[in-house]
Amino acid sequence: MRKMILDRIQKENDIKELNTEEVEQLAGEIRAFLIEKISENGGHLGSNLGVVELTMALHLSFNLPQDKIIWDVGHQSYTHKLLTGRKDGFDTLRKFGGMSGFPKRKESPCDAFDTGHSSTSVSAGLGYAKARDLKGENYHVVSVIGDGSLTGGMAWEALNNASRLDTNFIIVLNDNNMSISENVGGLSNYLNTVRTREGYMNLNEGVKNTLSKIPVYGEQIVERVRRTKNGIKQFFVPGMLFEEMGLTYLGPVDGHNIDQLVKTFEKAKRVKGAVLFHVCTQKGQGYEPAMRHPARFHGAEPFEIETGLPKKKRLKANYTDVFSTVMRKMGDREPDVVAITAAMPDGTGLKRFRNMFPDRFFDVGIAEQHAVTFAAGLAAAGLKPIVAVYSSFLQRAYDQILHDVCIQNLHVVFAVDRAGLVGSDGETHQGIFDLSYLSSIPNMCVMAPKNKWELSDMMKFAVAYDGPVALRYPRGEAYDGLERFRAPVEYGKAEVIYDETEIALLAVGSMVKTAVEVRERLRETGYSCTLINARFVKPFDKKQLLELAKDHKLLVTMEENVKSGGFGENVLEYLNETQSRLRMLNISLPDAYVEHGNVDLLRAEAGIDAETIVKRIVAEYIGLQECLTGADR
Repeated sequence: MRKMILDRIQKENDIKELNTEEVEQLAGEIRAFLIEKISENGGHLGSNLGVVELTMALHLSFNLPQDKIIWDVGHQSYTHKLLTGRKDGFDTLRKFGGMSGFPKRKESPCDAFDTGHSSTSVSAGLGYAKARDLKGENYHVVSVIGDGSLTGGMAWEALNNASRLDTNFIIVLNDNNMSISENVGGLSNYLNTVRTREGYMNLNEGVKNTLSKIPVYGEQIVERVRRTKNGIKQFFVPGMLFEEMGLTYLGPVDGHNIDQLVKTFEKAKRVKGAVLFHVCTQKGQGYEPAMRHPARFHGAEPFEIETGLPKKKRLKANYTDVFSTVMRKMGDREPDVVAITAAMPDGTGLKRFRNMFPDRFFDVGIAEQHAVTFAAGLAAAGLKPIVAVYSSFLQRAYDQILHDVCIQNLHVVFAVDRAGLVGSDGETHQGIFDLSYLSSIPNMCVMAPKNKWELSDMMKFAVAYDGPVALRYPRGEAYDGLERFRAPVEYGKAEVIYDETEIALLAVGSMVKTAVEVRERLRETGYSCTLINARFVKPFDKKQLLELAKDHKLLVTMEENVKSGGFGENVLEYLNETQSRLRMLNISLPDAYVEHGNVDLLRAEAGIDAETIVKRIVAEYIGLQECLTGADR
């Protein structure tokens, strides 16, 4: 049996010991390995298959960890992890305590920067380059960014800033848009060679310096020559937009041709300034199902390799499915409703709305800030915009929500998907801050449904509401319990589900399901327990709190959000202001970043699972009883 080349990659730079034939063989082995492991554990497949050769070329061209490679988003860093000796870690990929699906500085010195959200790599790389120069150090900095991430405004802010750099900084544009592939050819290869040849670069600098010294007119001559040169290049050279910004443009180059990639990286190293290297790749390269269905294999669940179909069939609808159905029906009933997504029509459930109402659907690209202010403009003009976005991505547009929507009290609906713990993607994707940052904004109304029916009812309420409103719901299967409890949604009013005495559970959204289990366990041990569905986080039902204080000793708030600035803290502040004697226990997530892992396991670790909550409530209630008994004495 032939020994695998991949087994010889034990640490960074081992790939440089391979010959040309072995390098080609390694590419195939990496693809087979990734397909096998991700089919078992799930993960990002399409993006990783698309950058196998690009990553290998980077590792052949640069010395790690001295040189720095910064991956935008970072979900395409699997091959990078393999080439830095982390092959064994793939058995625990994205599992609790295991290897992250994204670059992590604490995981390896070869991971130069933690990433997870898009459009950040150029800014981070430029920071590295300037620090290198200020400290008098000598290493290369490479930022890899995709064409999708380049739609983010932050990327262009960084490119604009990078144009002023006079030392080497390499930006790799990983473009997997197949329409650009036809531009790869002999002309662009020839122009790349001419424009980056050492003699050309030296001559260019020499002529510029000489002309600049001419009294009075020197700088004008240099500028006129530059304009003439650029005018001619407009006819021949792709990427003139980047050239006009002050960046040296190389490419496009076939991103699956290791030899071409390595040669161009050598040229890129010689550029004094920021250089943009345009690479064309195929998402899902080498695996037919991923090439045919790139969206499905962006973040894949475990699947059958032969067919590409999921191993586990989904039997129940998830919250995104419910939202999708509601939006589809809403489109028929409400002609002023329009939908906005930031490059995620499938992930946020807007695909059906887009198909039925294409003129009322807007995909703005990876540009959450623009999406929110764009929605504000639509609302100001009399439409009813619904911005569907993941919780962790909406936080990128906090200022726009505050400044452009809420100050004007505009009717924009935020459908906040994947709120709470999301699991395997880890710290950068957990939606555990939205209740805090949304509740901090005046005029904002914040809601959370207890089950799939309430999500539908709250969407109808939100569209009829006049002002900014956010509706947050979790990832995963939609809860279908408590079907018979469906009181009309009234602004700022909670829903009493079970009315008893002694202990009151006041739960937000996804935690209502947990509260049902907690209540059952408490009643089994003899405790009387009220259960209330908060519904509204802002404004919360203050009248209901005052009612609870009459015949309850302990109030337990439950939320899948960090403690700081969350629902529980706001409730506690109100109780203190009213000098209520009602004791309160705040069940929430710790003020910390939650790493990757199975959601149920993470809930247990964070102490928001039913078993842990019951133990805390019983301990708190017993302590409270002892205090009251002591006071009576």
